[in-house]
Amino acid sequence: MDVVKAMRGAVAPKPRIARPIVLVGAGGIAHDAHLPAYKKAGFEVVAIVDRDRAKSEALAEKFGIPFVATTIAEAVAYAPKDAVFDCAVPAPALTSVLPQLPEGAAVLLQKPMGETLAEATAILNICRNKGLVAAVNFQLRWAPNMLAARALAGTGALGELHDMEVSVSCHMPWELWSFLKTAPRLEILYHSIHYVDLVRAWFGNPRGVYAKTMRSPRTPDLAATKSVMTFDYGDDKRVFIAANHSHAFDPKMQRSFVQWEGMTGAMRARMGVNLNYPIGLPDNLEYIVSGDSGWKDAPVSGNWFPDAFMGSMGSLQCYVQGETTTLPTSVEDAIDTMRVVEAAYISSERGGVAMPPID
Repeated sequence: MDVVKAMRGAVAPKPRIARPIVLVGAGGIAHDAHLPAYKKAGFEVVAIVDRDRAKSEALAEKFGIPFVATTIAEAVAYAPKDAVFDCAVPAPALTSVLPQLPEGAAVLLQKPMGETLAEATAILNICRNKGLVAAVNFQLRWAPNMLAARALAGTGALGELHDMEVSVSCHMPWELWSFLKTAPRLEILYHSIHYVDLVRAWFGNPRGVYAKTMRSPRTPDLAATKSVMTFDYGDDKRVFIAANHSHAFDPKMQRSFVQWEGMTGAMRARMGVNLNYPIGLPDNLEYIVSGDSGWKDAPVSGNWFPDAFMGSMGSLQCYVQGETTTLPTSVEDAIDTMRVVEAAYISSERGGVAMPPID
């Protein structure tokens, strides 16, 4: 099979006829990712709602959104019957926002799905009880280089995968999100959760998790911003995440990549948005297979931010339109990502095995 042709054909799902979108939340992620992505995809945002009307009006003017509301009730009353509600709000707000949406509505929830497994379970039950067709915005799955990586692996050129690592060492400007200043859980829950979800997308649920998350003395006022997680997929696979979001030195040695190794090939995808966030560097994908003389650049067009956000919304819209029978990041699947995250925090709290004594 022509691996280059396969990678060029790897595109995010997009509905034939897009439904209108009602955006709930006018924060930085809406400005930096959701709205630019929808504009690029040709998805129409018909309304925006936020308690801070000035923020909503600023986004409405910039992105041509015709209706601004200050309450969920106003937005619901205005919304077309087939609208998709994009809830770009902090995790603690989801349990108050979701009950106000129409029965049976299509909803995209900003990650994480709550701040604890208990909150995630409550959110899952709200979605079930209201009959919501709900997905969580684990959009890294839809980044162009991740789609190309999936397509390359699908050709069989890499052979059986036995190794996956996520390595991130960069400076994340946490001050951009004021609500995180007092968050008891930070790095895994609000960032590495993307990588946890990506690992699950490739290998399914692990047998167990070994983890340690820790604070940085450079940011003592924040919760943990550094983590190491190892996932148990048996004795023949090594899968781990090492993330340091407090590395504020010269960018030369900063890194942000996912690497896979198979029996007959390997590939590495750079996640450029983490490098000089939110401006970032371009994403890429490099690969090597048996018989190659060296690493090659894969054809990748676009970046995680904002392109992947087209995929998460497009996936939901294709599902509710009946154009596909699967919803990869549905709340029923996302609850397992939250279970893995909870397991990582439990592992971190319990600590490692003490050194055995010498007889």
